[in-house]
Amino acid sequence: MTTPSSLSRPTGVPLGRRMAARFAVALATPLVKLKPRRLRQVLGVVQRGARPAGYDTAKTARDAVLAVSLRCLGPQGCLPRSVAVVLLCRMSGTWPKWCAGVRIMPPFGAHAWVEADGVPVDENLPAQYFRPLMTV
Repeated sequence: MTTPSSLSRPTGVPLGRRMAARFAVALATPLVKLKPRRLRQVLGVVQRGARPAGYDTAKTARDAVLAVSLRCLGPQGCLPRSVAVVLLCRMSGTWPKWCAGVRIMPPFGAHAWVEADGVPVDENLPAQYFRPLMTV
């Protein structure tokens, strides 16, 4: 079985959205270096007062983050990508569910993702493929 080495880079993201996405990626970069417990606490504070994000809102934010960051686009970019997506959504007053956990089917490993409307946003895998260990 082969696994893709990177995601395809979205095109057509408006300039204003790209600027906000760059800011979200810049904010996410130091946050992903925190210990998991501390990262969860910080994201918990940031998400207070936000409305739940719909799938389309979260997908748009994810596309914008992928359009501006090669690091988030790469195979090891799931944590900075997911944190940047929730921060970008928070800038518009919404919050998708941020999840960190494991893949339960081979290849096993840690993974971070964003859920909206009860499903992982643009992960191209069934929801049962992931087991969340930490959510905000």
